[in-house]
Amino acid sequence: MRKLSRRQKENLSRIKDKVYSNLEEAISTLKETATTKFVESVELHANLNIDPKYADQQLRTTVTLPNGVGKQTTIAVLTNEENFDEAKSAGADIIGSDDLIEEITQGNINFDLLIATPNMMPKLAKLGRVLGPKGLMPSPKSGTVSSTLTATLTDFKKGKFEYKADKTGIVHVNFGKSNFTDSQLIENLQALYKSIEQNRPSGVKGKYFKSLFICTSMGPSIKLELDLFG
Repeated sequence: MRKLSRRQKENLSRIKDKVYSNLEEAISTLKETATTKFVESVELHANLNIDPKYADQQLRTTVTLPNGVGKQTTIAVLTNEENFDEAKSAGADIIGSDDLIEEITQGNINFDLLIATPNMMPKLAKLGRVLGPKGLMPSPKSGTVSSTLTATLTDFKKGKFEYKADKTGIVHVNFGKSNFTDSQLIENLQALYKSIEQNRPSGVKGKYFKSLFICTSMGPSIKLELDLFG
């Protein structure tokens, strides 16, 4: 078994046997555990009382956090040539039609998000095996199939992103960076919790949240009281 470093031991001692009922204290401790030499991402891990193999217990939605997540997103738009100017002026980083499909087919995926107009979706069907596993396949539910490119690109450029529960019913989401202020992280976490709560699947019976943890990329898990958000 690998030995824990002194940094890891110190971080574990900070949170040992603690369950946080105060959000300010939890975020303060979280930032204290960000002791690596790089700026760490900050994550929420929410274990939900859902079984995603059932259609009415799946969680997949989008959210825009008030302070963003500290990441620059490269956005590609797949559309007809007549929409290229609109996409460009709205901030798309990569724009294409059949040429972009060919690039993707060859494995050249140089973007973090793909937005497509509805008329291009039939052409994208054959790329499901390439884009699907990477979470890049456009879908109406995630807002990435759109005929209103300007509005859609504006939202995603502001930091809108998609998240979903994994097959075990756990949501893993970044909600900022360790160099954000305490208030920025608190605002983002509250907005993320609210989004998960408001998108509760119809098939959930009884308690929705089973456990809530926050952590930095390299830090220990900090457990939160389930009623922390009121």
